[in-house]
Amino acid sequence: MAGARFGKEQEESDRRRPQGRRAGQDVAQVNCASCHGTTGKGNGPPGLALSPKPADWTSKKVQDEADGEIFWKITTGRGPMPSWKHLPENDRWALVQYVRSLKK
Repeated sequence: MAGARFGKEQEESDRRRPQGRRAGQDVAQVNCASCHGTTGKGNGPPGLALSPKPADWTSKKVQDEADGEIFWKITTGRGPMPSWKHLPENDRWALVQYVRSLKK
């Protein structure tokens, strides 16, 4: 799996930083909320017209993905979602932390 190339050490150390989750929420509100919705459920107005629909970050499917897999999808894009590799790496890891915080 492509996401496996990102180190588990990075994932574990970043997950423990609460400021990362808050920073990730800020990144999401600016860059992702239009499609993924303000609560990460994949129900933002532009996202409703996309096929496939944006991922519901609160879903079991997303929450069961490895941190590195989520990071890879953010970085490379997927389907109609563009690549976000232009965002600083720390912002992308913070976004992973924010997605994790939305677990039901």
